[in-house]
This record gives sequence, structure tokens and C-alpha cells, in this order.
Amino acid sequence: MAGELPEYYFRVRENGALVFRIDTENRQRRIDMDQIAVVNVKNGEIKAHGDRILSDDDMEIIQEWMEDRIELLAERDVDDIHRAVDHMNLTTQWAQSRATDEQLEDVTDALLLAMHDLRSVLVRKKADRLMKEHEE
Repeated sequence: MAGELPEYYFRVRENGALVFRIDTENRQRRIDMDQIAVVNVKNGEIKAHGDRILSDDDMEIIQEWMEDRIELLAERDVDDIHRAVDHMNLTTQWAQSRATDEQLEDVTDALLLAMHDLRSVLVRKKADRLMKEHEE
């Protein structure tokens, strides 16, 4: 393989990752991945795998990865919302210019309820922020 491999590999899963230490220093010169921990980004939990004891270096690298991962997921959340706004605009254009009566009948109630729910939450949250600003 060209280049240096990282010392750690994080196999991402829905709520975090499995953490592996990479070892290429063996007689067969193959890549060995030794699982050392399980990470949960939702609750910040780091569990050593099996009987392992994680070193301070292990913990530091895992915590850095967790911080970076949490930041990346937050950025993706906001990006997803911006895409949802674009999709709502495309949906509006579709409803106005191309949708048939049957298609509109199929989606109107679901869209109206989802938009009503979203509007209610957004209005309440905006009012909360304004009240908080006013109190400060």
C-alpha cells in the first residue's frame, strides 16, 4: 500500500463507531485491525473492548474523533434542512405547474399536516428566543 496508514481506524455506525488499532508490523506484512473500543457519540460513552485498558493516547485520539464527528453531524443536520427548504420550493413549483388533481389529492393532507406541525414548532421556538432576548 502506498503511504502510511493511520494508527487508528473508526468504523462508523449509527450512534458512534467501533475503534480499531491498525498494526502492519508483523511477519506477514499484512494489515491487522484490532478492535480496542466502542464509542457512542449520543451519550459520549467510550467503552474498552473486552479486557482492554485504553491508554491516555487512545482516549485522547478517540475523544478528538468524537468531537470532530459531533461537529460534522451538526453541520450535516443544518445542510439537510437547507436541502429541505429547497425541496419545499420544488414541491411548491410542482404543485402549481405540473401536479395532476389525483397527485394533489394523494399528498395534500400529509403535506398540510407536516407544514402545520413545522410552522407550530418554528413559531413557538421563535417566540421563546424573542422572550429570552427580551429578558436579557
